[in-house]
Amino acid sequence: MAFELPELPYAYDALGEFMSAETFEYHHDKHHQAYVTNGNKLLEGSGLEGKSLEDVVKGSFGTNAGLFNNAAQHYNHLHFWNWMKPNGGGAIPGALEAKIVADLGSVAAFRDAFITAGTTQFGSGWAWLTLANGKLEVTKTANGENPLVHGGVPLLGVDVWEHSYYIDYRNARPKYLEAFFDNMVNWDYVAQLFEEAS
Repeated sequence: MAFELPELPYAYDALGEFMSAETFEYHHDKHHQAYVTNGNKLLEGSGLEGKSLEDVVKGSFGTNAGLFNNAAQHYNHLHFWNWMKPNGGGAIPGALEAKIVADLGSVAAFRDAFITAGTTQFGSGWAWLTLANGKLEVTKTANGENPLVHGGVPLLGVDVWEHSYYIDYRNARPKYLEAFFDNMVNWDYVAQLFEEAS
């Protein structure tokens, strides 16, 4: 299955002050496109042709670094665009909110843990809300690594590579993470992934 760059699910300027059209033009059109282009080249002859994207990510982890880096970043970004929406943030759907409270203490505690994970990820990487062994947890990974390769299901992820926020926030990563959580997250999509994984 060849990797393909999807269209953004909203206009480039739809997130307004929180994530600029310029950021999307670089991040989606150039960075994500590069993962797709390079991933397709590296997929040829890998023995993983015809597998699902999830299976390519898992199958290349620890065995084919080049393919893994590009396939994992393609997977991460396919979801990343959908983890955001115009006028995002706000109320979390009931079943997901109840699970967050049960496993992480409160929505406020989850918010703090998620922002802290993103802030303290040294260098490039991601912060995650993950479902693993029936429980929600907040984790972080370096570079393109994601919870799939550690037995978890990623429900929400935020990209903390500099190209994700530097145009709009410069070096203020915590401000970007706060804006992401409070104003950009598409909780309906997170809840959909939670229902599918439960």
